[in-house]
Amino acid sequence: MIFTIFFNTAIFQGIVLGAIILKSPLFKSNANKYLAYAIFTLSLLIANLVFEIVDLYSSMPFLHFLDDVEWAFIFPVFVFMFVIHQVNHPIRNSKKNLWLYIPFLYSAISNVFYDCDAVAHIFTIPTFLKIILETLRNFDFYIILIFMPFMAVYTFRFIKFSKDKQEKKWITFLWFLVYLLMLSWIMAILIALFFEYDVSYVMQILALFATFLIHCTAYYGVFRYRLADNKAGIEELLNKKILLVDEASIEEVILNKENDTNALELFTKDNPYFKRLELLCKEHQIYTDSNLNREKVAEQLGISPGYVSQLINAITGDNFANYINNYRVEAVKKMILDSDYENYSLLAIGLESGFTSKTTFHAAFKKSTGMTPNSFRNSAK
Repeated sequence: MIFTIFFNTAIFQGIVLGAIILKSPLFKSNANKYLAYAIFTLSLLIANLVFEIVDLYSSMPFLHFLDDVEWAFIFPVFVFMFVIHQVNHPIRNSKKNLWLYIPFLYSAISNVFYDCDAVAHIFTIPTFLKIILETLRNFDFYIILIFMPFMAVYTFRFIKFSKDKQEKKWITFLWFLVYLLMLSWIMAILIALFFEYDVSYVMQILALFATFLIHCTAYYGVFRYRLADNKAGIEELLNKKILLVDEASIEEVILNKENDTNALELFTKDNPYFKRLELLCKEHQIYTDSNLNREKVAEQLGISPGYVSQLINAITGDNFANYINNYRVEAVKKMILDSDYENYSLLAIGLESGFTSKTTFHAAFKKSTGMTPNSFRNSAK
C-alpha cells in the first residue's frame, strides 16, 4: 500500500513536471522537450508497475496495450536526444538519429498487433502468423540486452562536448542515474529468468529509485543546474510573480498592454531572457554569425522563436533582423575607427561583422546612421 502511494505520487509529479517543461516559456528548447518526453515515459513505466501491483489488468485488460509495448526502448533514446541537444552537438540534426527509434517501433507494432487479437479481439490472427508474432515479442528482452548498453556508451560519448562545467556535471549525473536504473532492471530480469527467483520486490525497489530519479531531475536539473537559463526567473515562476503565457497569450498581452500592468513586467529590460540576449550580443558577439536566426537564438535562450520576436518587439520596438543588424552596424563603426582595420575594405568589414551581402550591409548601415559606410569612414578621417 505504501509502495502504491509513493508510485502514484511519482507518476503525478512526473506528469506535472513534464507538462511544466513543455508548456512554460522558461524551459522551451528542443533539449528540454526530449527531457520532458523521457520523464513522461518513466512515469508510464512506473504506472505499468502500479497496474500490476493492484491487479488492474484483470478488470481493465485494455491496459495490456500499454504494458506490452516495451517502453524501455524509447526511454534511453529520449535521454540521448536531450543530451545532444543540450550540448548543441551537430549530430542533433542528423536524420540518422531516426534509426534509434526502430527497436521501439518494432516492439510497439508487433505487440499492439498481437493484442488486437489476444486482448481486444478486433480480429483473429492466423495461427502461423501468431507464432511468428509471439517469437518476435519474446525477442524484446534480448534486444534490450544489446540496445541498452549501446545507448549508455553512445550517449556518454557526447557529454564531453558540453562547454559548461556545471552543465556537464548535471548531465553526467543524470546519465549515471538513468543507466544505473536501467541496467539494474536488466540484471533483475536476468536473475528471474535464469535462477527463477521472485524479483517483484526488487522491481518495486527499482520503481522507487525511478521516483527518486524524477525528483532529482526536478531539483537538480531545474533549480540547481538550470534547465532554464535563469534561476531567478524560475523562483519568480514558482512564487507566481510573473505571468506564464503561451505565444498566443503573449501576443494578446502586447495588443492589450494598457489593460494588464502586471503582464507588462514580462516585457521590460529587466526580463531575464532579454538580459541574456543582450549578454550574448555584447559579450559573445553572436551577431557575427551570418546564419544567425530566431531559431538559433531561441535555442540558446531556452525559449520559443515566437517568444524571441515578441520580446524584442515589445522592449525595443524593432523586429529581430533590425535588432541584430544594429549590433552589426555598431561593430562596423568600431572597426572603421580602429587603425588595425584601415587596410580592410568596407565590404570585408561588413562581412566580418555578420552581414551576408553588400546590399544588406549598406541598407542596414544607412538606416542606422543616416549615411553610407564610405561617408562614415571619410568623416572619421
